[in-house]
Formats: sequence, C-alpha cells, structure tokens
Amino acid sequence: MRGVFFIVGPTATGKSEIAAEVACGLNAEIVSADAFQIYRGLDLLTAKPDHTTLARIPHHLIGTVSILEEMNAEKFRKLALQAISEIHSRGKLAIAVGGSGLYIKALTSGLSVTPSADPDLRARLNELSLADLQKKLRGLDPAIAKTIDMKNRRRLVRAIEICVLSGEPASTQLTTWQTEPGIAAADSAADTTHGVFVFRDRNDLYQRINRRVEAMFEARVIEEVSATRQLGETASKMIGIREIRTLLDSKMSMLQCVATIQQATRRYAKRQLTWFRRQTNFQPLKLSLLSTNEAVKWISQKARLAFAQGTD
Repeated sequence: MRGVFFIVGPTATGKSEIAAEVACGLNAEIVSADAFQIYRGLDLLTAKPDHTTLARIPHHLIGTVSILEEMNAEKFRKLALQAISEIHSRGKLAIAVGGSGLYIKALTSGLSVTPSADPDLRARLNELSLADLQKKLRGLDPAIAKTIDMKNRRRLVRAIEICVLSGEPASTQLTTWQTEPGIAAADSAADTTHGVFVFRDRNDLYQRINRRVEAMFEARVIEEVSATRQLGETASKMIGIREIRTLLDSKMSMLQCVATIQQATRRYAKRQLTWFRRQTNFQPLKLSLLSTNEAVKWISQKARLAFAQGTD
C-alpha cells in the first residue's frame, strides 16, 4: 500500500510509543489496528495511548466505535481505508500500528471470500459441546484444525460453517484473498506493503506484560470495568472483562485476578507472535537489543525509504 507503513507486533512491546515518535519525525498520522482500542471507553483495560500522546500526533480508529457495536475485519478495513484516504488527502503519510493480526491482514491483503453466516446452522452448531465441535471440524477440514485455536468456540463454529455452506474446506478458502483498488494482492503484498514486525525476548516481554497489568489496577481499572454495564459481543472478548467481573462478584481474590489477567495476556502475546511470524513479510526488529531512541531511528529510516519508493 503506497503511503502506508506498518508497525506490528504483540501487545506490550512498546509499539504505540515508538510509532508516535516515528510519526512525529515524519509528519505522519497513525491509524490504529487494534481490535479493542477502537471502542469508546475502557481506556485502561485496552491500554490506549495516553492523552498526551493522542494530542501530540493525530490518531485514527481509537475510541471511535460504540462498545455495543459488533466489529470484524471487514468493518475495520472499510474504516481504515477511509482514514488512510483522508490522511493522504491532506498530503500526509500514514503509519498503521497494531497487534490484531486479522485486521492487519485485511488491510494489507484484502478479505477472504467466504460464505455469510447462516443463523439456523450457527444455532445448531452452538448447541454442540466444544469436544463435538472439535471432532466435527477435524472430520471436515483436518488442515485448518491444525492451525486455529481449537478451544475458541466462535472460531470453531465459523470454520465449520464455511465448510458446510461452501462444500469446500475452509483452509483452502482462507488462503484466497480478494483484491480491490488500494489493496495489495496476497502474492504481491511483499512487494507493495512495507513495515516492521517488532518483538522482544520472552522474559522481557512477559515482564512488561506483568507490569502493565499491575499498572492498570493501580490506575483503578476495577472502577472502569464496574462502570461499564453493557458490552457488545465483540467487546466482551476483551482480556480482563470476565476476570474483573468475577472479582467484583467476590468469586476471586485481587491477587488471583491480577495473575489470571497476566497469564491470559501472556498467552495472547504468544499467539500474536506466532501469527506475525507466519503471516507477514515485515522486517523483524528485536526491541530488547535497542534503546527506544535507537528503535525509533531505525524504524524511521525504513519508513522514509519505503515512502520514497512509493512515490517513484
């Protein structure tokens, strides 16, 4: 994508801070690719950039959608393309930043062509146990059963739904990406899409995650969650919602709550690492080996080069 540079990676790596510094130096604007920061509210739980950072650099798709609204990759893609178009109309560059793999994939390579949801079939599938869903998917599509989270009911149901409605394995369809103007085709994405995949040593990343969760509680995230009465289906998947509500119901201690959220976030970061290593061609950069200033300088050089190539 011309005029867009990507900074992607797992949660708590420091993407937001680095991206803000890079954008400042390049007079660029930031488009967030985070599945939960896009919602209004729950700023602490979703680790949104602080008000100083948001005021310093224009950010898009942060706190712009009602927490009751269903979100998916298709909706995100439309909103992101609109934001990027507006940024370019002002003669500025765009930096896409985030850790939501499907959102990044939708933006760089388009959307897979798959059948729409069928309410009746979905209702029948939702009546099945997790074990039955796992068995059914393995029978329909062994290949995708090896790649998706087999403990995630929603993904199991959707994969089975695709297989049944299309009559073809979901795995073959999810590797076919649709192309539209402004979106790179999958087989040429590496030639037209530029960015970096930032990561850290495991111990370094896990320590940062643990500290972030502790800081959330110090900043009164419990009160934030308590004040949020209703959530849409997508927003209810946020890490920490269920745990903190269990704490509020006096069914979990504070220490247990913090530890459980830390563990869930570490597991999520591990899945993100696996996704970006397999699904993107972005140049990897280990932040554990660099100071923040060194990382900003290195990424800024890569971004300048990519933007220069895009204007040739």
